[in-house]
Amino acid sequence: MHGERELLPAATKSEAEQALKDFTESYNKADKAYDPALDAGRVTGPLGAINQAGLKSRSITSPNGNPAHRPLELTDAKFVLPKKAGWPRWFVVDTDSNRDTDQGSGDNRWLLVFVRNGSEQLWEAAYLAILTPDEIPAFKTDGGYAVPVDADSAELAVAPKDLGQSYVSLLGGGEQGQFAAGPHTTEWRDERQKAAKRVGLATQYIDQVADAGDFAPLGLATEDGGALVFFATRYFERQTAAQGYRPKVTPDVKALLTGEVKNTVTKEWVSSQAVLVKPTGTEQDGVTVAGRLQGVTGAKGS
Repeated sequence: MHGERELLPAATKSEAEQALKDFTESYNKADKAYDPALDAGRVTGPLGAINQAGLKSRSITSPNGNPAHRPLELTDAKFVLPKKAGWPRWFVVDTDSNRDTDQGSGDNRWLLVFVRNGSEQLWEAAYLAILTPDEIPAFKTDGGYAVPVDADSAELAVAPKDLGQSYVSLLGGGEQGQFAAGPHTTEWRDERQKAAKRVGLATQYIDQVADAGDFAPLGLATEDGGALVFFATRYFERQTAAQGYRPKVTPDVKALLTGEVKNTVTKEWVSSQAVLVKPTGTEQDGVTVAGRLQGVTGAKGS
């Protein structure tokens, strides 16, 4: 027998329920105290990087904690549990939060991806996507379990392992490729190009693929033959002011700042994307970015 080759459920429903409960409790404690240590063991990957940097920043700007703390509540949880061999194991929770309006355009769902790299490790939330109910696809199942997509799958318009590089290329001014036009692709690239030409404050962007360890892309097959894939990137936003001026630095960024801002500040961002990928053979618009979550994780002045 080769246990590492056997297809096993990522978790039981009760284990997944406990992971969601543990995450929510830790998240609330950390948010109330603005203390990143209180949920550091329950977040990882791109969500962890964004969460921990944000809490670190706010612990400096609001050292007495969060005066506006409102406990996060995650209800109506639907657990999407894939079967796979070996580690890491992971699953998706589709849940309703108390951060939306539950009707109309303000209605949304939280999709949390939990990852565990070994039997002795805790379940940690690596990705978060906030989507409208209509944006969440029907997932393909096999024997009651979801079907994970291989990183190098040839059945998709773009393999999950190639999404990061294709996205970085598009944002950097390269070909649009299979990405559909929209606010997270062509429109964001246009906004950047306008910022680069702004008089008195030039902005440059450098994008990088982020796919190592818990930043690895993760995807689930959908009933239409495509997939919902989560992947991450990093980017650096460098703002240089005209001679004699300094770029403005907000308090939350200043809290993460190293060095002295003379005429340049460089912010490091982590961005996570949830994308709908069509089956292979799609001629165009094979990838739609349904959601993007980003946050500043560092800053440097010069």
